Amino acid sequence: MTRSKNLLVIMSDEHQSRALSCANHSLVKTPNLDRLAARGIRFTNGYTPSPICVPARAAFASGRYVHDIRLWDNAMPYTGKPRGWGHALQDAGIRVESIGKLHYRAEEDPAGFDVEHIPMQVADGHGMVWGSIRREDERVRKEGRMLGPYIGPGESNYTRYDTAVADRARKWFAEAAQKPDDPWCLYVGLVAPHFPLIVPQEYLNLYPLDSLPPFKLHTLEGFVNHPWVQKQNTALTGDDGFKDDEERKLAAACYFALCSFLDDNIGKLVAGLEDVGLLDDTTIIYTSDHGDNVGARGLWGKSNMYEESVAVPMILAEPGGRTATCATPVSLLDVSQTIIDHFGASLEGERPGRSLYDIGAEAEHPDRVIFSEYHAVGAVSAAYMLRKGDWKLIHYHNFQPELFNLAEDPEETVNRAEDADCAGVLAELETELRKICDPAAMNDLAFADQDAMIEAYGGARWP
Repeated sequence: MTRSKNLLVIMSDEHQSRALSCANHSLVKTPNLDRLAARGIRFTNGYTPSPICVPARAAFASGRYVHDIRLWDNAMPYTGKPRGWGHALQDAGIRVESIGKLHYRAEEDPAGFDVEHIPMQVADGHGMVWGSIRREDERVRKEGRMLGPYIGPGESNYTRYDTAVADRARKWFAEAAQKPDDPWCLYVGLVAPHFPLIVPQEYLNLYPLDSLPPFKLHTLEGFVNHPWVQKQNTALTGDDGFKDDEERKLAAACYFALCSFLDDNIGKLVAGLEDVGLLDDTTIIYTSDHGDNVGARGLWGKSNMYEESVAVPMILAEPGGRTATCATPVSLLDVSQTIIDHFGASLEGERPGRSLYDIGAEAEHPDRVIFSEYHAVGAVSAAYMLRKGDWKLIHYHNFQPELFNLAEDPEETVNRAEDADCAGVLAELETELRKICDPAAMNDLAFADQDAMIEAYGGARWP
């Protein structure tokens, strides 16, 4: 099948898969993403390989699982090893550049881009080393809430950065249009709707507080989280950092408003392509690195295996494409393979991803297995997710698992792991998990790698 000449890959940060109006969200307004979905395939069961920024992006860059590349947490950024989709395109002679957030280690690393324009990398090249200290008897509770000290209307460094990224991309398109016969791949990294939850007033006006739905399964209403989640939550100031219910609602409104702010920037990118005559020659992929809990279960941010956190939006929009959805489970590793496939490039080594072009062209395969893992901040042990068919397993090392039937219970309200009628399903998914990795061995390997890194920085009292 002939592909469009060019490929634009847009990745946001922390965009919950359900926070799209084309996904029938009751509140969120995303008209530009809706239009993008209308000219292509929206994959309704997209997942991240790890629900936290740096490991997710390293897995996406390389097309390999986190436990395979051993970049476990936000203090272990991608450096260009192992080689990934960008290197494959460079080998094929395709112009490949980036604009915006990468969250790799450093601009000088050979990460697979000919040029990195205004890149955002991990802080100081090392990121959140404190978050790698995970054992329950060693952790230090991070002072101050992760969401930031102020929530409400205004501009943040992140909203200003996203505006600059969109502006730079439009200039890039104009420059690329001067050489219309040269194919290219451009990766654009936007930060919204990642916290801090600060957003221009015009977007916040779209979400009056009295229009917000109630928080799902909130701990203030008596819900009790899984013990692994409870222990993780004690390491961070989250829901307990709000001064009152009004600020809690304001936080949710700001998150949704940031989704609309993001959507406006998506619209600017598409309009920029159209203005210089490139839209009909360009395929657009939109996705995010992970989701956000937005107060469900009393949780904020990401870092767990519930759908709010681990599921991501995924749209493949081709010129002349028809409106379609695909329920086959997919992941960011499939996006990595799609980029390689788009240009007929190749990359040595085994990778679990498949091209979204192939997946979207086939009959839906709901029993396809998708996997995610978490070994990062707050986690006293590893957590793994396996999705197969209607069922989803969350395997916590040294804790009881959770098992959900997403067809019957899409909000994950009833854990079926101890239901005798589900024993066969639980055993089947545990077997599928062990085909991908040994969960106990990978838990131990992550801790060993993190211990070595912490020691190299001078021990647990660093910095």
